[in-house]
Amino acid sequence: MYRSSLHSDKPYIPKGIGEIMDQLGSMMLSSPTFKDRTGYFPEQNIDTEFFALNEGLKTIRQKVGEENYQALVALSEKMRAYFEADPEDKTEGSLKGRDCIVEMEDILKASARRKPR
Repeated sequence: MYRSSLHSDKPYIPKGIGEIMDQLGSMMLSSPTFKDRTGYFPEQNIDTEFFALNEGLKTIRQKVGEENYQALVALSEKMRAYFEADPEDKTEGSLKGRDCIVEMEDILKASARRKPR
């Protein structure tokens, strides 16, 4: 989610598995357009959300391992394609995109369980 503070206009980048899980939860709720319905983040859109997700994935690459990282990146790409193909949430595309979110969450949960905190 694109978040700016009073001190920075930089986009929010999730750091750590927990913050990426939060990002995915937010994406589940705001899909398929990723437009902010509250008015607090008018600049939020599909580009800002996937930028945040993909940059966040880079921050946990070593934690989750290369194989899981590559799977997460592939799911992110597939998810975006599904949502872009169904911006009005009228076909199976958005459902498939949300399924990708669930798959990503499963990979992250499994990775978190394997790694000591």
